[in-house]
Amino acid sequence: MDWKTLSSSEKSPKLDRWKPCAVVEPEPPPPIPPRIFMRQSSFTKIGNMLNTAMMNGTKRAPSNGEASWCFSQIKGALDDDVTDADIISCVEFNHDGELLATGDKGGRVVIFQRDAMSKTSIPRRGEYNVYSTFQSHEPEFDYLKSLEIEEKINKIRWLRRKNPAHFLLSTNDKTVKLWKVSERDKSFEGYNTKEESGLAKDPQNITGLKVPSVKQIPLMVEASPRRNYANAHTYHINSISVNSDQETYLSADDLRINLWHLEVTDQSFNIVDIKPANMEELTEVITAAEFHPTECNVFVYSSSKGTIRLCDMRSAALCDRHSKQFEEPENPTNRSFFSEIISSISDVKLSNSGRYMISRDYLSIKVWDLHMETKPIETYPVHEYLRIKLCSLYENDCIFDKFECCWNGKDSSIMTGSYNNFFRVFDRNSKKDVTLEASRDIIKPKTVLKPRKVCTGGKRKKDEISVDCLDFNKKILHTAWHPQENIIAVAATNNLFIFQDKF
Repeated sequence: MDWKTLSSSEKSPKLDRWKPCAVVEPEPPPPIPPRIFMRQSSFTKIGNMLNTAMMNGTKRAPSNGEASWCFSQIKGALDDDVTDADIISCVEFNHDGELLATGDKGGRVVIFQRDAMSKTSIPRRGEYNVYSTFQSHEPEFDYLKSLEIEEKINKIRWLRRKNPAHFLLSTNDKTVKLWKVSERDKSFEGYNTKEESGLAKDPQNITGLKVPSVKQIPLMVEASPRRNYANAHTYHINSISVNSDQETYLSADDLRINLWHLEVTDQSFNIVDIKPANMEELTEVITAAEFHPTECNVFVYSSSKGTIRLCDMRSAALCDRHSKQFEEPENPTNRSFFSEIISSISDVKLSNSGRYMISRDYLSIKVWDLHMETKPIETYPVHEYLRIKLCSLYENDCIFDKFECCWNGKDSSIMTGSYNNFFRVFDRNSKKDVTLEASRDIIKPKTVLKPRKVCTGGKRKKDEISVDCLDFNKKILHTAWHPQENIIAVAATNNLFIFQDKF
């Protein structure tokens, strides 16, 4: 099993599996202020912001009709001296692609909005501007367990829009929060019962009545916390997923999955619990979980043993017994000391249609048909050339990196990251793939990304890079694909690259 994914004490009491999980709070938390004041993010340092857009007449790479990816924007400071708090830890488009949210290790959430001019220009451009920035989580300390809780944002998930405001869920290792992001461009003045500062007037001093008026003010974007879902996880939260009913969501840690109602913060229901009675018998941990995009009763979760389990909440309140299990038999010829580690699934994503899902392990990405459990229908090697370097990757802990994966809006292509700031795009229809690099060398207008190739041995060609020259400190762990267009967001350390395609 992947021992490095366990995150908390083994001796914590087991949650009641059939009753609502009681939330134990030593003392009530202080009230959360409605407005958030935060320290500055690197995204908002204007002096270090480079916002370069493609122009009409972009240079085209020699092509045979396939899409070529072009640079659009880069966000974040371009300094070589990167603070740990500025490292991006998650990226997520909302359901229509108008907003793009990022979270970082400093607990901040930065939201970008699609530039209105870029949508109407010919050709359409994928340009985003900073819309809102707020501090989502602060560092905490659990005095009962002597455990420091980091502010790092592990996941962000958008709720579908129902009114002019936007809502999103963000989580660190222990606490999930619901945020409302809204605009305000009017203020009211001329109140009868309170001063302009908001303080109540003495009724004895009110000598006349006046009609309050509406005043136009510069547009303000406010982020306010609406719900706080805490104290329900013993281990570190690795996944959150909003249900298709938009009323419930799940949160998963290493050993348990809880089901929450968005309106209820003091209890959750434990729907999966794989913790053994004796922790010495522990053989696997949960690595990712996600709801089905259309069936509100179905969800999947992956494990460190390379299996994916599909559960139906209609069959039982406790889904320890799965409805389907997806697992590919191991090839005996590839068996090694590292087999169990590299088979651990770091991410699983269901397709937009709900028919397929993709899973990412250390060396490959696989496409599964939900109607066939025995083997994946497609397997794409991501960086097979690293198999010969597993020993050194184990020594520097890179073998435990958790790469994410994503679908495009039509479920026809998938994307995932690699080392040396490389990322891979696979076309399921043509069965062709390309390796691209998120590099600061290409942040110029009219730049088309050149495919990169890695040489594993023998004579190296002109445009190839040797596997021994790869920089394992530069890695693409987090990627996102626009739900309707070919616009992708790639997180490279503290920089967010935005690319779009040109035909």
